[in-house]
Amino acid sequence: MKAPITLELDITGLSHDGRGVARHDGKAVFVRGALAGEKVLARLVQRHRHYDDAQVEQVLSASPDRVDPRCPHFGVCGGCALQHLAPEAQIAAKQRVLAENFERIGHVEPKRWLAPLTSAVWGYRRKGRLSVKFVDKKGKALVGFREDNGRYVADLTRCEVLAPAVGERIEALAALVGTLSGVREIPQIEIAAGDDTTALIFRHLQPLTDADRAALIAFGRTHDLAIYLQPGGNDSVHPLWPEAPRLAFRIDSADVELEFRPLDFIQVNSAMNEAMIAHALALLDPQPGDRVLDLFCGLGNFTFPLARRSAHVVGVEGEHGLVERAKQNAARNGIANVEYHVANLLDDQRDTPWARQRYDKILLDPPRSGAQAVFDYLPKKDTDRIVYVSCHPASLARDAGILVDKHGFKLRAAGVMDMFPHTAHVESIALFER
Repeated sequence: MKAPITLELDITGLSHDGRGVARHDGKAVFVRGALAGEKVLARLVQRHRHYDDAQVEQVLSASPDRVDPRCPHFGVCGGCALQHLAPEAQIAAKQRVLAENFERIGHVEPKRWLAPLTSAVWGYRRKGRLSVKFVDKKGKALVGFREDNGRYVADLTRCEVLAPAVGERIEALAALVGTLSGVREIPQIEIAAGDDTTALIFRHLQPLTDADRAALIAFGRTHDLAIYLQPGGNDSVHPLWPEAPRLAFRIDSADVELEFRPLDFIQVNSAMNEAMIAHALALLDPQPGDRVLDLFCGLGNFTFPLARRSAHVVGVEGEHGLVERAKQNAARNGIANVEYHVANLLDDQRDTPWARQRYDKILLDPPRSGAQAVFDYLPKKDTDRIVYVSCHPASLARDAGILVDKHGFKLRAAGVMDMFPHTAHVESIALFER
């Protein structure tokens, strides 16, 4: 067996996934556990043609931004990548990632940088997916995120970033699953938390016994958690206990409440979502006479706040179920100046009635792939302002270049929002004006 290779490295930056970046013999080395400005001893983990992977063994000279991770599982669990970096330094690093992407990919620069949006950094995750695995060697079930290497389920006792109703009960949840006769047929548990109800959705590959169902109900009663079962695809999800749980969250600034189903997409961080909506509306500045188009609208997270300030809002979303629930939420909240359409926005929609209408302003909230396809048929000349909410800085940078170079917009402002503290995920927002 070969002895491990240890390198002394000077860390010059952070990669997009939160690893330290160094160079050795002219080759890039990505070092897990290292921070910019540090000198470290690192163990070589894997060689590649153009770069190498390494793991910190010893920090010889620490960054002033290094902090002690709050979670005892940090470094093993893959749920977080940056707990060893002070929160204010995390968001600064994400701002640098966004700036580098604008420069390198979009070849644009915002006229001004927006102050980063931040909120509470612990117990913020109201959505998540936990893996489940019964490990014979340990004689117990593991419930948690995947380990950093992705091959195994992390052996967690708690999670500091999940909503406390679940994060503080990981050990109890694992113990429950370990008692079920169908433990080997449960691959995952999803978490969905509304303002008043937190739900666990148990995916199971075989029918559960009456005893297992009773055990799940008892756990839900004891810990005040709604229990759902998922025996098949997303449409198979149904409540086990109570009979009709209600999942909903409020957007106080718009005086609306959105009901949702357990597997519906909602923003993970409720406090940041409220701040993000206010931020987006301030940038878009909808006026009482404006017609606004909300693309990739989902349940209406932005649509309803926009409707409170505009003459008319059109929401377009590709998932039929989300549009149906958006319509129901509009009726429930007494909002009549919205209309919804189901459409695959990655296809050319120029001949659809909604795309031929006039819009003063557009709000975009696309998936990671971005909104490039939309720009083949929108925006039209009547649109003078666009706010783009992004969950991937590279696609935002690419799309910014398109809006500036091909559609005559200027990138007036941009900034980051810390939707996922302690992870390397970069959420951002940008304002474009003609």
